[in-house]
Amino acid sequence: MEKQQQNILPVGVFDSGVGGISVLRELVRLMPGEDYLFFGDSANAPYGVRSREEIRDLTLGHVRRMVDQGIKAIVIACNTATSAAISDLREVYTDMPVIGIEPALKPAVMTASHPKVLVLATPGTVAGEKFQHLVHGFEEQADIRAVPCPGLMEFVENGQMDSPELNAYLENRLAQYRKDRPDAVVLGCTHYPFIKKAIRQALGGDCLILDGGEGTARETRRRLEAAGLRNPRENGGRVVFEMSLPGKEALCHQLLNAEHTGVNEYDHRPPYAQQIQ
Repeated sequence: MEKQQQNILPVGVFDSGVGGISVLRELVRLMPGEDYLFFGDSANAPYGVRSREEIRDLTLGHVRRMVDQGIKAIVIACNTATSAAISDLREVYTDMPVIGIEPALKPAVMTASHPKVLVLATPGTVAGEKFQHLVHGFEEQADIRAVPCPGLMEFVENGQMDSPELNAYLENRLAQYRKDRPDAVVLGCTHYPFIKKAIRQALGGDCLILDGGEGTARETRRRLEAAGLRNPRENGGRVVFEMSLPGKEALCHQLLNAEHTGVNEYDHRPPYAQQIQ
């Protein structure tokens, strides 16, 4: 395929559910002229409680289908899937930019001299080799405490971003950190930015909360530019949602918040559609 034809293909964005829309939102803000194909595997969520082999196989299978449909790059907008499958994906797709996400630990560590940093993530991310390696690289510079949060992403999957049940879960999970609050909180799951307000409230007030969405968007732009794959449009891009579980249309649009991201057009494709409309 000629480079000019490749340029107008969409950027693929993959997540284990709807959480990756927090990354998609940053991508659209940074590159509003690009088209995007978002796939969320809500039917198999949560990935964080599955084995590494299961996560890798699911991720590879869904990305393969997205590539077959026609994309010019793939963004793995899921910390757990990145940890389990990014190396395999880069071995398979050597001629296409493959971008993963990781917790924003580096900027959190730089917030103070030997800061207290709290990392909220899925059990799969916390146990993953990639996360452990990342923490090891900063453990002499900060007091890093990882808090696995099984079941937390499901609140977002169910559209419960401000519910009594969510608040009760967070208050119970974070109670021990209210008195000795961290200098920074890192959101290690792409679902969590949508419940940032509730997390801050559970910690008892204002605190610095960081996630990897913006950094992932900047890295995607850099990789596209380096490969000469940027769409020449300055704005007016299109977003297509595709989910493995039907009935997520309204939630996808709500989370994208098209009014504030400048999306020109968005659509929701039936599950496992085979052609880009």
